[in-house]
Amino acid sequence: MGRRAQNLSPQVASRGAGVAARGQHLRARRLLPVLSFLAAAGLVLVLTIAPNQVQNSFADARAAERKVQTLAIAGVTTEAVVRDNYKVTEKKKDPVVVASVVRSAGAPAVGTPDPGSAQAIGHDMVIARGWGEDQFACLVALFNRESHWNVYAANPSGAYGIPQALPGSKMASAGADWATNPATQITWGLNYISGRYGTPCDAWGHSQSAGWY
Repeated sequence: MGRRAQNLSPQVASRGAGVAARGQHLRARRLLPVLSFLAAAGLVLVLTIAPNQVQNSFADARAAERKVQTLAIAGVTTEAVVRDNYKVTEKKKDPVVVASVVRSAGAPAVGTPDPGSAQAIGHDMVIARGWGEDQFACLVALFNRESHWNVYAANPSGAYGIPQALPGSKMASAGADWATNPATQITWGLNYISGRYGTPCDAWGHSQSAGWY
């Protein structure tokens, strides 16, 4: 037997080696799909698990950040609103106070009128009606605007006298001497004011706003 093995030709030996190499190649080809599958499965696991771990880590970090964020405002009445785990503290707005400005119907105070003058007659009539000095001041301002207390003041419109009655003949209801007597004109004027506005200051306030009474 040993002699026979020694007598093997190189061609036979190389054929045996080729057969062995082909066997190894076939085994490698059979293992290739398995290795490819294992590699693909590993890649899928990495892509599936790793992002979840990253997201979980990021979520944990945000949760930790939320826990440490605290806003405190001292001395403020608050309302709490929760949005995405954030507590928003809002200050209640103070009610807006709107100051209403009322135009004063008063008039500047006046001194004691000259005795016997039209204003002196008007002053006595105002006090007799139970009105005060403030109402007399409004009457002075009103009749100053209308006629400057001139008994004969005439307007092209037909208004006449201290109260500028329109027409002047209306004052006849207070006296036949309405065209020349200041007492008659003032009496008519006070009656008109009382019936239409209530007081001289109310009439003066309307005159300030509308330009007439």
